[in-house]
Amino acid sequence: MENKFNAILAKQKVFFDSNKTKEIGYRQAQLSKLLNILKDNEIQLSEALYKDFKKSAFETYETELAILYHEIKLAIRKLSKWSKTKRVCNGLSNFPGKSFIKPEPFGNILVIGAWNYPYQLSVLPAVSALAAGNTVIIKPSELSLNASNALAKIINENFDAQILHVIEGGIEETTELLKHPFDSIFYTGSTAVGKIVMRAASNNLTPVTLELGGKSPAIIENDANLKMAARRIVWGKFLNGGQTCVAPDYLLVDQRVKEVLLQEIKAQIKTIHGENPKNSEAFTRIINGRHFQRLIKLIDKQQISIGGETNEHELYIAPTVLENISFEDEVMQEEIFGPILPIITYTNLDWAIAQIKARPKPLALYLFTNSKKVEKKVLHEISFGGGAINDVIMHLANSSLPFGGVGHSGMGNYHGKYGFDTFSHFKSIVKKTNWFEPWFKYPPYTKWKLKLISKILG
Repeated sequence: MENKFNAILAKQKVFFDSNKTKEIGYRQAQLSKLLNILKDNEIQLSEALYKDFKKSAFETYETELAILYHEIKLAIRKLSKWSKTKRVCNGLSNFPGKSFIKPEPFGNILVIGAWNYPYQLSVLPAVSALAAGNTVIIKPSELSLNASNALAKIINENFDAQILHVIEGGIEETTELLKHPFDSIFYTGSTAVGKIVMRAASNNLTPVTLELGGKSPAIIENDANLKMAARRIVWGKFLNGGQTCVAPDYLLVDQRVKEVLLQEIKAQIKTIHGENPKNSEAFTRIINGRHFQRLIKLIDKQQISIGGETNEHELYIAPTVLENISFEDEVMQEEIFGPILPIITYTNLDWAIAQIKARPKPLALYLFTNSKKVEKKVLHEISFGGGAINDVIMHLANSSLPFGGVGHSGMGNYHGKYGFDTFSHFKSIVKKTNWFEPWFKYPPYTKWKLKLISKILG
């Protein structure tokens, strides 16, 4: 295994050193090829995800492929602009001359994907890395095995390993890969594993981008449009069976509107997923038995307000809402990553804000209110990766916004040009002319030289 990995990485290093990947036309050609093979294999990719956790073709397209298509097309269209050398202010200290910034690729990139959106979270970082002129090895999650197999097949059959290659496997393969001296590592997954990745990368002083998770809150103020809030929360929370890193993990609800909100949530679950969500084609299953068991332990039957039905054989957990929750309950001790929605009430917004700030910074935060004053207060006081006002999740769909966490929810970001920047080194250069040299910067140092240089540089 080690020899195989060494051979692939060595091949990529040799190819990168050939400078071929620095050609804009070559990068665009590789991205176009990737776009075409994804489109040509849509059915195969969709069928693989259905086998993994009964994800519908519609949702596979909506939450995985459509985002990839958009990002690839954007990169192809904008690549020349993103790659341009940028002239910047030179300053008197470098007169006469000019200063500029030249983006260049890091080199050989390792992308470690996640199982919950196995195409988007493995391929999208690779798109950014290829656009920036790097070679890429993708290590998909072994939990979504069918998706991993499908991705490896279509990429490895169509790309030379010297530019893009998928390596499948589990913990053993990932551990071995992390020993190698990549030029940058991109990891999506849990905070716990993110720490392991960062420790391993430190052995080679490899920079890392970590897209992690955490308990992302949604605050519902008493002036919110409760029907619309419930509709958007139900869609976002139970999308992909709740297995979404930016899903609202719990609700902080003004006590005065809790009962009305619960009624609206119940109505929206019925509207979106029908009388029995088990029969809904839009309701994804839990990825495996281990995660199923982890989730049902978080459901206290005494706290169930909506749902609660489970079927281990089908890895099914109904859209479930829990009330009378406190921050000390077990369901509030870790990211849920499933179709369970706890509700905590508050009577004072300052208290709610203090509770969020007392915990690790979340990947996302959502606020439902019609008050600009409240909006300004929350955005000013709470640190989080990204989020939305009066919606959930949709900030992720805007490639003009950087996507990433802060603190325990991650470091670095990507999407659109932010992804290109993440996989680029911005080389700073000063170019001087030869017709003049400020002789007063050289010894011997005198008082009048100090006075002169202080006027120029001070």
